[in-house]
Amino acid sequence: MRKPNVKYFVYLLLLYVPMAACKKEQEAALSVDFAYTVVNNDLSAPVKINFTNNTIGATHYKWTFTGGEPASSDKKDPGTITFATAGNSSVTLEAWNDDNRHSKTVDILIDSSVAIGFDALPQVNDFVPADVTIINKSTGGVSYKWTFEGGQPATSTAKDPGVIKFNTPGNHTFTLVVNNGRKDFTLTKVLVLRPALLPAFTIIPSLDDNDYEAPLTATLNNETVSGLHWKWTTTGGVIDNDTARKPAIHFTSAGSYTITLTAGNDKETKSVQQTINVLPNANLRTFTDVRFGINTAHGSVGCFFSTKLQRSFKASDDLSVAGKDIDLVFFGLNQGFTYNRFVSPDSANLYTFDAIPGAQPASIINSQERCGCPSSLTVADFNTMTTDALLAGMPVDFTAGGWMQFTDNIQPRVVLFKTSDGRKGAIIIKQFVPNGADSYIVTDIKVQKEP
Repeated sequence: MRKPNVKYFVYLLLLYVPMAACKKEQEAALSVDFAYTVVNNDLSAPVKINFTNNTIGATHYKWTFTGGEPASSDKKDPGTITFATAGNSSVTLEAWNDDNRHSKTVDILIDSSVAIGFDALPQVNDFVPADVTIINKSTGGVSYKWTFEGGQPATSTAKDPGVIKFNTPGNHTFTLVVNNGRKDFTLTKVLVLRPALLPAFTIIPSLDDNDYEAPLTATLNNETVSGLHWKWTTTGGVIDNDTARKPAIHFTSAGSYTITLTAGNDKETKSVQQTINVLPNANLRTFTDVRFGINTAHGSVGCFFSTKLQRSFKASDDLSVAGKDIDLVFFGLNQGFTYNRFVSPDSANLYTFDAIPGAQPASIINSQERCGCPSSLTVADFNTMTTDALLAGMPVDFTAGGWMQFTDNIQPRVVLFKTSDGRKGAIIIKQFVPNGADSYIVTDIKVQKEP
């Protein structure tokens, strides 16, 4: 038998070992995967997305972000990518090692960016009935839902709902919901509508004419709701400005007159009427239940009265302007009413009062029973007096007896006076009211309007 060639086997062994060393026992495994999270869970452009690489076995990476910024990356974890444009954006991760190369692609739908806005514009003006034009200024929406509180129609799904009608005044809430295919965006506004036109007015006589006797001047006090312009007419008297909001009207003679106000607001025109009865001029003004305090009640009740200003004055009142119009000053010594008299305003400082600025003189007859006057005015005369006829013919001049003080032993008592401008009047003291330091008398006063 032939012996094996040992050298040949050694040669084959040496040849095989290097070849076996060059061949790997197993290929490196590769699994490509990634995840992402949307910042604020908001997929409306611009969108920020964080990507997390979950790939196993790769040594190299390539990211591609269609529509993204940045558009690519070779980092394992690319961080936050911004997608500014709505639409479908593809994200691809390609990963590899020495043995394998794989990729994964995910499509992400980026929603439209929504800017929501609208205007609600009343046509003509904001008085009801009102037609309100809705102007949609929103962008990026796919669908729209409107609600109009109190409107006709009350809802709409149109992009531009047009004109909405309102018949009731007040606050009306408008709501627009815009959807971009995935998310709702909401905007609410409140429109305030004013009431419908309602004409109204009152007639307010001037202070001098509040007895409604001719001649009479009054203010036409316009109380119209939702009016913009006016027209006044009358069956008598003179209106100083017939298109003014609050004109004055003057009547020279007695009678019954109708005043008409026609008001408009560019949508409607309506009219309303008032009747005024102007009385004949009796030239007599009457005040009832006027109180005069004793000297210690000047701060609480008051001791001064003006027939022109038609009011009483107390110690705390400023008389720097009104002082010249004070006609009557009452001095009562005590709550027992043992010494009382009306005094001339220009001598008030002689009776415990401060001097009255600009005070004028007045003639007073406190005690008709001591006057010795050629005529007198009785309680019955006072009560039945409806014109100034009695006063006009009665002399009211100073006498020592008439100037004398009085007590409460005669009730009621009539006191006569004449103002510095020549108007004559009478005071009837109806009651003496003891109330300690705040004691007072209760009077009615009748005085001429003109001398």
